[in-house]
Amino acid sequence: MGRPQAGESLSGRRQRNRRERNGAGDVDFGKLEHWIGFNLRMAQEATFQAFSHRSKEIGESPGRFATLTLIARNPGISQTELSHANGRDKSSLTPVVEDLVRRGLVERKRMSSDRRAWRLNLTAQGKKTLTMMNRCARRHERNLDRVIGQRDRTRFLALLKKIAREID
Repeated sequence: MGRPQAGESLSGRRQRNRRERNGAGDVDFGKLEHWIGFNLRMAQEATFQAFSHRSKEIGESPGRFATLTLIARNPGISQTELSHANGRDKSSLTPVVEDLVRRGLVERKRMSSDRRAWRLNLTAQGKKTLTMMNRCARRHERNLDRVIGQRDRTRFLALLKKIAREID
């Protein structure tokens, strides 16, 4: 933490340090400072950027990690099932899948029961790429464990899943 300024409380110092780390300088966040949604978004953005930095080592974007993982764990998954599992609508997932197919990481096969639908599988190159991304993800998770603490990890994950499941 930075040096305390005259009359600054520990809470105020933490807030100032957070703003400085985020490049926000002297921005007054007002009520946002205590709003869960805003802080959840800021935490997501910070973790995304950290993972992005790690995954650049292998030339991949972090947004591809969940998609590749879900396809690997669910061979033959349809694009509709993948979009639901990935929390993305089909229109935003389609270009991602097309990019992965174009780059030789994923193969698409038409379903015999519905010629409009596709089944997705990883290629050998996709499996290799996912293995490298998993190494980056494990380092990233260790960093998150350092921040959150092993003791609080289970509860934190449960709360995140509860939000995703129950929010209106």
